[in-house]
Amino acid sequence: MLNQDELKEIEQQIQSLPKGSITIKHIGGREYEYWQFRDHGKQITKRVKGEELETLRLQIEERKRLEWLLQKSITSSVEMPVLSYPSGSLEFHGLIRTGDDLQRFAEPVKSFKKREIYQQLYDYVYGPDYENVFILYGLRRTGKTTMIRQMILDLSDDMRKKTAFIQATRNESLAMLNHDLKLLEQQGVRYVFIDEVTLLSDFIEGAALLSDIFVSSGMKIVLSGTDSLGFLFAKEDQLYDRCFLLHTTFIPYREFEHVLGMKGIDQYIRYGGTMSLGGVDYNRKLMPFFTAQRTNEYVDSAIARNIQHSLINYQYEGHFRELYTLYENNELTSAVNRVIEDMNHRFTLEVMTRAFQSHDLGVSASNLRRDREHPTDVLDNIDTAAVTERLKTLLEIRNREEQRVQINEEHVREIMEYLELLDLIRTIEVRGSGSMAEARKRYVFVQPGLRYAQATALITSLMQDETFVDLGIKERMRITERILDEIRGRMMEDIILLETTLANPNKEVFVLQFAAGEFDMVVFDSGNAMCELYEIKHSKESDPHQVRHLLDSGKIHEAEKQYGDITGRYVIYNGAPLEQDNILYLNAEQYLTGLTVH
Repeated sequence: MLNQDELKEIEQQIQSLPKGSITIKHIGGREYEYWQFRDHGKQITKRVKGEELETLRLQIEERKRLEWLLQKSITSSVEMPVLSYPSGSLEFHGLIRTGDDLQRFAEPVKSFKKREIYQQLYDYVYGPDYENVFILYGLRRTGKTTMIRQMILDLSDDMRKKTAFIQATRNESLAMLNHDLKLLEQQGVRYVFIDEVTLLSDFIEGAALLSDIFVSSGMKIVLSGTDSLGFLFAKEDQLYDRCFLLHTTFIPYREFEHVLGMKGIDQYIRYGGTMSLGGVDYNRKLMPFFTAQRTNEYVDSAIARNIQHSLINYQYEGHFRELYTLYENNELTSAVNRVIEDMNHRFTLEVMTRAFQSHDLGVSASNLRRDREHPTDVLDNIDTAAVTERLKTLLEIRNREEQRVQINEEHVREIMEYLELLDLIRTIEVRGSGSMAEARKRYVFVQPGLRYAQATALITSLMQDETFVDLGIKERMRITERILDEIRGRMMEDIILLETTLANPNKEVFVLQFAAGEFDMVVFDSGNAMCELYEIKHSKESDPHQVRHLLDSGKIHEAEKQYGDITGRYVIYNGAPLEQDNILYLNAEQYLTGLTVH
């Protein structure tokens, strides 16, 4: 039986899938497919064809399967339906696709561009390795199943005849999977793709079966699933030294632009992080970070339940540690949500504080006064110190009011540990000037759309507070947009810092702070005692103010003393490339597309 959370998740999935059926009409001696469904009691008929038809057919089939699963959980009175079986057998436990059904399953992604990491999957399937299973793992909507479909399409005709796709479900066990794999093996199947294998409750403690029995006997097995921690736990134990792991969660800007067909750093800030954007070259599902509600649903289903599912199924309760009490009280998912919300709220607070400090607010006020279309001096009349304190207080109060679970520092530390294992967050080092200065961590979400959605929802809510109620709506909107621009600027810094770090594994990348001011990014080559200095600005215009630190002789001398020869000084911004005063201006999008992220 499914629990209430699982039932709710299935109901949400059903609502997101098309209802009705595909019918065929014969007109003029030719067949035409139509999608028929009812909307508010009215019969609707639409002509569908090509890729749209195949995608719709699969989605309707999936809706019917989920409706059956929901009904079965309620009544426990019907038998398991099977989508298809290999010919000559009706003895399989699982949902298995082969032959023409397998081809139909893969065809909808025929026009999709491939992620750069796809080559690793291709090399495994076509390579000589018969010791390891291949694991595709990552959060929801990061392209795992699409990569499998693309791999199926890239198989030779002979290989595809020996291929099966298995859709694992919570109703199955490793014993059932073992049974099905033996039958497939007897029928000559040599390439097996198993999706959502971590749904099997005993997968973590019995995964060695796949490598020790089937791979060693000549099968190629590719596993995929959203339960990233489950795969990592299995790698530590049952699949130790018997698997390749390919993580799909991080989608760099270069892939966002080249694979999805979307362009623009602001688009990436708003929606980056999944392969479900409505782009021209990829998955056209509605983006999960489009609204605050959809973002919260994603955090709950893709991240929080991921952690809970893994810990529930792991055989050693020691992995719960301080989180076990929360799990016993059914509050673990809420606690994970709370930590993610709190991280993003504190990020928002930090940016707002910076935005409302005298200098930055002065820049904001100046920018608003010079606005060509809507000049205003509204910020000149604001008590900035009072506004800052009221907003900070209001934000902290809302944080406390939103708390559903009382969690301590150890809870937070352990949840952060799991978020890092999920590859959802990375750390950037912030160093102080002087050799004895203590470094601190800056947390970056690898899915920028998640952070931006939560930040914007919070800012919009705050701006409805009485602090701004006396201002006109246009003035409030301009102040809100100015603060959101500050948030986009800070997020652009984080994105460039993260991707530069990943593209330079043999160098140190960090922020270098001084008593007043900072270098937004330093790339340090310790082996050759040399470094590059960067300012990162969310602006299309070049301005002398942007390079003041890069021209500061005191800061340059301090950087040289600690990190060697300065081989270049740069401003990364949204404008066109140029050079001024021996400082190179680099376009942010061109810079990011030029990085090869490891």
